[in-house]
Amino acid sequence: MSGPDALEVQVDRWRDYVRRHRAVAPDDVDEMTDHLRERIDDLRAAGLDDDEAFLVAVKRMGRLDAVSAEFARAHSERLWKQLVLLPDSPAPDADPARRELAVVVGCAVGAGLTVKAGTTFLDEAALLLNLGLLVAPFVAAYLGWKRRLAGRTVAALLAGAVVLGVVLNTYPFDPAGSTLLLAALHAPVVLWALVGVAYTGGRWRSPDRRMDFVRFTGELAVYYVLLALGGGVLVGLTAGLFSLTGLDLEPAMEQWILPLCVPGAFLVAAWLVEAKQEVVENIAPVLTRVFTPLTTLMLLACLVVLATAGDLTTVDRELLILMDGVLLLVLALVLYSVSARDPLRRPGLFDGLQLGLVVVALTVDAVALTAMLTRIAEFGASPNKVAALGLNLLLAVHLARSAWLLLGLLRHRRAFGVLERWQTAYLPVYAAWAAFVVVAFGPSFVFA
Repeated sequence: MSGPDALEVQVDRWRDYVRRHRAVAPDDVDEMTDHLRERIDDLRAAGLDDDEAFLVAVKRMGRLDAVSAEFARAHSERLWKQLVLLPDSPAPDADPARRELAVVVGCAVGAGLTVKAGTTFLDEAALLLNLGLLVAPFVAAYLGWKRRLAGRTVAALLAGAVVLGVVLNTYPFDPAGSTLLLAALHAPVVLWALVGVAYTGGRWRSPDRRMDFVRFTGELAVYYVLLALGGGVLVGLTAGLFSLTGLDLEPAMEQWILPLCVPGAFLVAAWLVEAKQEVVENIAPVLTRVFTPLTTLMLLACLVVLATAGDLTTVDRELLILMDGVLLLVLALVLYSVSARDPLRRPGLFDGLQLGLVVVALTVDAVALTAMLTRIAEFGASPNKVAALGLNLLLAVHLARSAWLLLGLLRHRRAFGVLERWQTAYLPVYAAWAAFVVVAFGPSFVFA
């Protein structure tokens, strides 16, 4: 037997083997088989024959226990009580763990020393512009080392970082101007997109890998906050003890502790997220279930404030900026709830709550857009107004499409996978807009 029939026989045998494995829920077998078929199709398109494509695809799927753990992370709610415990699996090799820890420590120390050098030799404006460039390359280096990035991908990442660095440091920004602040705020978004390419191993076009990066980003934020809180308590207690002996820790804290520890903790947080891959329940998606209804209530209150503010040209600019922050929070809640949802679960109450949250957010966004357009028509365009308007338009498109897909999901007319793919497919648009702001806004507004 040869050709497509032989390939189907091999896929069926693999499927049967996976189905018999106790760590994999029966409902997951179909999704795992789809992943295998996608890999086979990609390899066949690259020129491999059926047998070669099958063998390479199975190898890239990884050991079955690793695949099971991956599915446990992706479907944490359904598998929370079905922990992937394989008592007969071999003990992990300690040498790779030690090597990874050494790489993490090296990158953390490198990031800390680089930031320390920046605080010493750069002025305030230059440090603000380059802060992301002082830390992000070390995060990308760690993730790239772990993913064993191809040389072509490494070269592309380096080229992107160099171009960004040249733009930030050669543009004649006015230190008191808006374009400098906008460039400083949007450059980290571009850099984080480059880190995402490193995290995905260069496979940034894959929706699954992009969603993995979304999960990684949420977990990283939670871990970093926890480390910051713990570190703050530790430093505070230490400073209190030193003060009792007449020693002032504040100069050392400003000159060494904070410049070294703050960026170093970011690398440690990234390592912790990577190291906890065997933990089934993720933190960030769980928090979305708590904050989704609370954020909906907050948005309703904000909508009332905007609706009763009177003339939209008099709406406080800081209030509009705060609204953008709230809308970004809504976007994060939608992303992380989608990342944690079981795609096979029937639509339920929480999906309805999500739709309500998105609809209210869209209403707030519409009012904010109206206020921004009114202010631009009344007072003219400025870098801040145009940047805020562009972000709100992007958010409006993202949220509107999400609301439509959520409605279709609740009415059983759309598959969950369509909603999931939309979330990850739209993310590069934000990175492209951030790059446009950094590169184009300075010359367009005469660097004011």
